[in-house]
Amino acid sequence: MCNSVVVIRGGGDIGSGVALRLFNSGFKVVISEIERPRVIRREVAFAPAVYKGRTTVEGVEGVRAVTVKEVMDLFRETSLPVMVDPDCTIARELKAGVVVDARLAKKNMGMSKNMAPLTIGLGPGFKAGGDVHIVIETKRGHNLGRVIREGYAQPNTGVPEVVDGYGEKRVLRAPCEGKVKNIKSIGDKVGMDDTVCYVGEEEVRSAVPGVVRGLIMDGMAVTRGLKIGDIDPRGIREYCFSVSDKARAIGGGVLEAILAERENRNLIMNGKNYKKI
Repeated sequence: MCNSVVVIRGGGDIGSGVALRLFNSGFKVVISEIERPRVIRREVAFAPAVYKGRTTVEGVEGVRAVTVKEVMDLFRETSLPVMVDPDCTIARELKAGVVVDARLAKKNMGMSKNMAPLTIGLGPGFKAGGDVHIVIETKRGHNLGRVIREGYAQPNTGVPEVVDGYGEKRVLRAPCEGKVKNIKSIGDKVGMDDTVCYVGEEEVRSAVPGVVRGLIMDGMAVTRGLKIGDIDPRGIREYCFSVSDKARAIGGGVLEAILAERENRNLIMNGKNYKKI
């Protein structure tokens, strides 16, 4: 198998930003997803291809694939395959050189260094040099996108990052258990206390003015307290449809890590022979 195959676990906005950076740098990228991904920033994520069959992010088409043959065909068509593969078995089948865990679960949910010659975990929950080879910092600030070869990323604070002075208030959460019925769409302007969606019979209102940057898919069953959307108080609609600065920075860190390990440590990225790092 070609040494440029990278499998990314999770096709949300961060994983998709990483996928774009690698795809545009010439890597063959596959996204491994769960059967019903609860993606929020749907306009800049490849995960919706699981439901729709195909989706486009910044000019790159993600297409749902079921078999290895379909993946290989999509590589030749210069599309990005998206597979329902929660156990990431495709990495072994393709003999991928790199596996990136971009699920941002804040804990290790089944990553280990034996999954590929190079394994990379995004954010807290992974130990570089332990359960994965490399960790990339995901917390905004001075170290965002930093390549960590020993130890951990900064711990999860549980507090949403501040955007234009707003933190938790800009996040939409389910007030109860039920199915989502969207009233607004991604990119719509909202004012203070506008109804964005319903969960069951209960309204979910915006606590800040701005634009709807992310909103979970209509009809999705959710649990109480789950994040189901977010409002961008900057109010710039274009930001809803382009990869964020954060995702680009993290993608740059992943690209740096792959190129550095391949060049400086002579990592043999063919899935058969590889050196410990």
